[in-house]
Amino acid sequence: MLALLAGPDVAAQTWPTVASADLIPNLRELREIQKAGKKDDSEKPRRDELLQGFNDAAQNAAKTTFARALDSADGFRERLTTFWADHFSVISKRQVEALFPYSIVDEALRPHMTGTFADLLTAATLHPAMLSYLDQSSSIGPNSRLGKNQGKGLNENLAREVIELHSLGVGANYTQTDVTEMAKILAGLTLSPDLVMEFQPRRAEPGPRVLLGKTYDVGGIQNVRAALRDLALQPATGQHLARKLAVHFVSDTPSADLVQAIADAYNGSGGDLMATYTALLNHPSAWTETTEKARQPFDFLVASLRALGITGQQLQQMPYKKFRSDLMSAMIGMGQPFKRPSGPNGFEEAAEEWITPQGLARRITWSMRVPPRLADPLPDPVALAHSSLADRASEALLWGAARAEDVTQGVGLVLASAEFNRR
Repeated sequence: MLALLAGPDVAAQTWPTVASADLIPNLRELREIQKAGKKDDSEKPRRDELLQGFNDAAQNAAKTTFARALDSADGFRERLTTFWADHFSVISKRQVEALFPYSIVDEALRPHMTGTFADLLTAATLHPAMLSYLDQSSSIGPNSRLGKNQGKGLNENLAREVIELHSLGVGANYTQTDVTEMAKILAGLTLSPDLVMEFQPRRAEPGPRVLLGKTYDVGGIQNVRAALRDLALQPATGQHLARKLAVHFVSDTPSADLVQAIADAYNGSGGDLMATYTALLNHPSAWTETTEKARQPFDFLVASLRALGITGQQLQQMPYKKFRSDLMSAMIGMGQPFKRPSGPNGFEEAAEEWITPQGLARRITWSMRVPPRLADPLPDPVALAHSSLADRASEALLWGAARAEDVTQGVGLVLASAEFNRR
């Protein structure tokens, strides 16, 4: 697993997505249409076509995310991608930003998640998706040239989430003053009309800043990078990330020994993520024969598709209308609208958040109705139980799968089973 992770990102190479930069010409043409301000509808068809291009890019990226999870031999990388995408949660706010939740994954997270957390944190924080989601463009240093001219001030959204969610964690040893100082360090970061990150000195708060007792007086984007690096190297960050990794991969209530082993590896290596993952995988708790975790809807659907033998190629060729109805809409019903968490803290981890009466009913309904629309022929239910669950398939499940009224019901019993919905 570690050797594959240390190698090239084959899934991203096999299934690429549209890059944010490729859509800049669309943005510029849209701006020209808006500037023209024609009162007739002559430009409406072209404007609608350009806007649809952003939707198309996001829709293709959604299918690509599933395709990678289905076909990749490097499953640990795909699981880590899901973990970090949730850790750095963003949503798109406008149609022209529809690709943002996917572009931050391919442009900031996947390229850096085997390096240092300082690099990963910096790439995620400076990505246009994060700047837009947390309204960084509305944050202006109150004593900056622009702040004085317009009477505007700070927006602390990004600063707070960088500290509370992305690095130190809620409850760590920092104060509101530190949040404000971080906001002043970040002031100056904004988005260009092309939706590209840029640092504008006229927005930046002048003077040295003091964050967690350390003074930052280089100025400009260098201050931002230095502050993010130092946040990544804080011992509290190591503890926060260690617990999140342990909870995501092992147990909703991980042992203190497991969390400490991961934190020690992180802090002892200067935030090296491969060392951190190695500590996670080498710990005995990671391999206990328990099924404490519930598969979240995305995990459940990917596992179901893999069990049914659906390939990434087949999924990519699926019309988007069918993909949306059979998978994306299903995730909404199960409580996990794809790439749209309710807040910057992402989706919940605890099993009881997912195995609810409504959520389980939606999983059962999906298991009984959708597989025949995806796989033809359906696999033998008993063989499916053995291939997807091995020795975790209970005698009761095997008995029920063998005696179901038909193959569709037998497959549904396996996919809706407790054994399949836990990991």
